[in-house]
Amino acid sequence: MEGMRAWNRAKLLWGYLARRSKLDALPVEYIVETTAKCNLYCPMCPRETHKQPKADMAQEIFERLVRESASSAEHMMLIGLGEPFMDPHIFDRIEYCERHRISTLLSTNGTFLDEATARRLLDTPLQHITLSFDGATKESFEFYRKGARFEKVRDNFVRFARMKKERGARMQVVVQMVRMERNAGEVDDFIRFWSGTPGVDQVRIKEDETNLMRPDAGHRAEEWKHPCHYLWRGPLYVKQDGNVYPCCQSYMLDGAPAGRLDTQSLAEIWNGDAMQRMRHLHARGRAGEIDVCSRCCTTIPHPLLVAGSLIFHGKTVRRLLPLVERLVYFSRLPRRLLNPPRPVPKTPELVQITHTAAPPSDPPSWRGGRG
Repeated sequence: MEGMRAWNRAKLLWGYLARRSKLDALPVEYIVETTAKCNLYCPMCPRETHKQPKADMAQEIFERLVRESASSAEHMMLIGLGEPFMDPHIFDRIEYCERHRISTLLSTNGTFLDEATARRLLDTPLQHITLSFDGATKESFEFYRKGARFEKVRDNFVRFARMKKERGARMQVVVQMVRMERNAGEVDDFIRFWSGTPGVDQVRIKEDETNLMRPDAGHRAEEWKHPCHYLWRGPLYVKQDGNVYPCCQSYMLDGAPAGRLDTQSLAEIWNGDAMQRMRHLHARGRAGEIDVCSRCCTTIPHPLLVAGSLIFHGKTVRRLLPLVERLVYFSRLPRRLLNPPRPVPKTPELVQITHTAAPPSDPPSWRGGRG
């Protein structure tokens, strides 16, 4: 199976380098929202502007996704706009992915990570967990994580990391802070504390990739000279209801889904009209004409990093990502390798991509209103 996955990556790499709109391969990674439920209010979280149902992903949809992607998927992030430990089936879903030899990642706000949950989690084959902790002080943390207590979550994370180390578990533990206005001055203290915590493998400082705290952020049209890696390698974003989006940002910016897993196959969605149109415009340096892309706050990696992410296995890429970000953050690697968004003026005419219309032969006719 690993040979099939390596061949799948090779075909994706060729498609990316050749700027092909139709791909003879499936994504390497997926973001799978197994639950839309959450117990916190976070001002930077899109669920505060996108009302979410108190519902979990149907097991039939989840299993169909895993089965159809089993020969190509290398990494599934069982996260989304919900807290994974509010999904009563989360442990079963991790095991199901493992039976199909797909590595899994969780990201948690830590409020449910008591000793019993930590012990149960360490008994699973989960390979990677991100512990989200947005601040080095009680004031900044509780501003961004309303409903959570600084001391309780910190102690939950410290205990979990210690238990992981005492067991000698191979699970990769990453403590992550999203750098925003109120915690930007705490980066050094954050790194110092968590780097010295036994059992923590990496500390990640991540740029804010939502536009709720900075609605004027995005990428200038000329910055889209390199196509977005999401459209060629993933992660593809699968919502709790089975809707599939080109990426998590496209949902959060009110883009249309590229398809539905309960009515279409994964291959049909991945090479459907919407995905091919987006790749076509990205490949020609015209991504800024797409509404959701023009307002996207995701950092654009250099093609060298994209190529590397298709040479190595998906779980290896996940392990290397925080290191690359840290090296760029401390200016030990060129900043052009990771191009963050900045405030940009609105463009006068943008494309609204949908998945219903057939792709026309004349690319300029794809233009539409803002929607």
